[in-house]
Amino acid sequence: RLGLERADTAEKALTVIVDLLEKYGQGGNCMESQMVFTYHNSFLIADRKEAWVLETTGKYWAAEKVEGGVRNISNQLSITTKIDREHPELKEYAKSRGWWNGEEEFDFAATYSYVNTARMTTSGDRYCEGYKLLNKHKGSITSEIMMEILRDKESGINMQGGFMTTGSMVSVLPQQPHLPCIHFFTGTPDPAR
Repeated sequence: RLGLERADTAEKALTVIVDLLEKYGQGGNCMESQMVFTYHNSFLIADRKEAWVLETTGKYWAAEKVEGGVRNISNQLSITTKIDREHPELKEYAKSRGWWNGEEEFDFAATYSYVNTARMTTSGDRYCEGYKLLNKHKGSITSEIMMEILRDKESGINMQGGFMTTGSMVSVLPQQPHLPCIHFFTGTPDPAR
């Protein structure tokens, strides 16, 4: 929300988020129940001209500029070796902890995944299923198709049970500046409605 408030481009919003992350860190319980459950955050950040994926673990982060095709996130690290921006100490910290030898190509997801506090057992499946659904419609994704994908329960994208999806958002961002941007939000906690 602060990225939206303080920036007028996707890359500037990325900068706002990582500056706040480095200054204040992250944390807090993800559930209102007594069960303690935390994880670090990932973001899809887009404007009319560009899009970024930002993934975090503690104060460390990596960002990938989306150059085309489809891209999704789902409670796991997915940025591998294509890193366009990063925390200035990302690689040195991994090296100092013995997670990366400094000689092999650096893979953010492989190096930092096991230290992330996410314990989502279905995140890999959700990530793969989301990618399949997006890829199936690549080049012809409309707001209606995106809503169908976000409502999909079989894939686990619209989660039911102990961990429930509590909302979804679909945005249409035309590249032509004279056309309005349109944003759809769920009006209830269940995206299927």
